[in-house]
Formats: sequence, C-alpha cells, structure tokens
Amino acid sequence: MDGAVVDHALLDRLLDTDPALRWQVERDLAGAPPEVWEATRARVATEGMGARLLGRQDPDGTWAGGAYFPAGGSEVEGQPWTATTWSLNALREWGLDPAALAGTAEKLESCRWEYDDLPYWEGEVDACINAFTVANGLWLGRDMDALAAWFAEHRLADGGWNCFWVDGAQRSSFHSTLNALYGLLAHERATGGTAATRTARRSGEEYLLTRGLLYRLSTGEPVELERDPAELAYPLRWRHDVLRGTEYFRLAAALDGVPPDPRLGDAVAALRASRRPDGRWVQGVRDPGEMWFEVDVPPGEPSPWLTLYATRVLAWWDAAA
Repeated sequence: MDGAVVDHALLDRLLDTDPALRWQVERDLAGAPPEVWEATRARVATEGMGARLLGRQDPDGTWAGGAYFPAGGSEVEGQPWTATTWSLNALREWGLDPAALAGTAEKLESCRWEYDDLPYWEGEVDACINAFTVANGLWLGRDMDALAAWFAEHRLADGGWNCFWVDGAQRSSFHSTLNALYGLLAHERATGGTAATRTARRSGEEYLLTRGLLYRLSTGEPVELERDPAELAYPLRWRHDVLRGTEYFRLAAALDGVPPDPRLGDAVAALRASRRPDGRWVQGVRDPGEMWFEVDVPPGEPSPWLTLYATRVLAWWDAAA
C-alpha cells in the first residue's frame, strides 16, 4: 500500500506499540520504506512480545513440553495457548525471523502429538492442527509437501474440511475450512503447490465464497457458530470470523493477482460496521485458556491488533472499488 491509509492521530497510536505490531503498521498503513519496517521487524527477536515468547522455549525445542497441549496440563479453564503449536503460530504471525529459531525444526522431530503419539511434522488427523503445522514447518524451512497433500486427500464432498471427519462428520466446517486454506496458501506461496493442492485450495475457497463467509448455503440464513462471526477478538487463534476470513482472501488475492471477490461484500460490510468513529475496533470476548502473557487489550477496549488487521482489509477492498 502506498502512503498512509489512516489519520495521523490513529497512526501515532498504532506506531506506539510492540515491534511485532509496529513493523506491520509501518509497512501496510504508514507506507514506510522497506529499510524502516525491516529494521523494526528485526527487533521482534530481541524486544517485546517476540523476545518474551522466545525466552519460554524449552531446550528440546518445544514450549510447555507439549505439541498442542502443555505437558503438565493447565488449571485454567479452556484451551491452553502455551504449547508448541500455538507459540510457533504467534511468532510466525508476529513476523519473527525464523533464523532466531535455528535448530528448532530438527529438535521437533522428537516431539509427538498428543493424538496417537504421532511424529510432530507428519501431522495428525485434525485439519486445523495440520494446517498450522504446514505453515509453521514451511516458515522454519522444512519440506511440508507430504502434509500439504493430506488436504487434497481429505477434502469432503462439499468442497471443504471438518476436523471431526475422523468421527464421521461429512459436512465441512467454516472453521476447519478456513484453517485448511491458510495452510494450503502458505504451501503454495512457498513452493507453488501441486495441481492437487491448488485444486483443493480453490475448492475450499468456493465453499466459503458461495456462503459469503456468513450464511448457510441451504437456506441463505446466517450460519450459527459458537460465536457470532462478526464479533472479533485478538489473538485470532482458530475461529472463523469476518476478519480472519477476509484477511485470508486478501492474502490469496495478492498471490493470485486478482481483485477482491464481490461475494465477500457482506462480510466486509460487517467488518466495517464494527469500526468505531475514531477508526478503531474493540476487543471482543476472547476464548478462555492459559497464556504465557497478555498480548492485547482486555475485552471492551480498542484493540491495536484488530485495528491493524481490519484497516488493512478495508484498504484492500476499497482500493479495488
């Protein structure tokens, strides 16, 4: 994006943040030259949240001693967010230079999933977990072709994925499909993909687009998810919502060199409707669970992370109007 896309007061607020967020604001909202935002991005490894999370890594390459769950369990209600996969997700999304994790991919060869004690980099049966693993492995420089191919082999008849396929689920899930798409997109960006994985990605995209990211295909009524997809919360984690959904299609459009699909219109409108008059988005109710430390504001307060993501999506959409 060329030039600032927010007013000066809001831009100043967003720049007065952790390096993990600030470098993205400089690049995507402020129109800063590469030498500026790249220097800020390099600080993620040594300052702020990135450095704190790096410091939590165990000598064996894991976090909290587990693949998806901490080895010692958690006394806090909800999904713990401290184990290896969630920690890698965060560091990757914050823009950490993977060189700061040199040797981690090799160490994690000895890590095992909680499901059936399967080897970490080979994935397991959950589409969401496998998608995170594909993206994290590629980021750390590992060959993830075999696990990427898993998605083409496990696509459901309606075009998407469901993490509960192993229990007999035959209809795709918004959540599972979106996560699978993020993994496939990461693979295609890194390797070009294969004919099978590219076809799978297009199929999953159509699953979401024909539903406008919001609706049941059979009735056109709003889809009923555990949480309203128009309610936003950071960290974004695993849920489908209008922000994660439109952000995916922004990234995919950049790779494919295509304009925004008009079928995203209602989702973008819902995202725009939740913007405050001052240009910010408010933190919603987050999924419960133990975290290493807080990474954003409490519910009800203006979130710089949500504001970055949502502003970036709207700028992409509006630029094509």
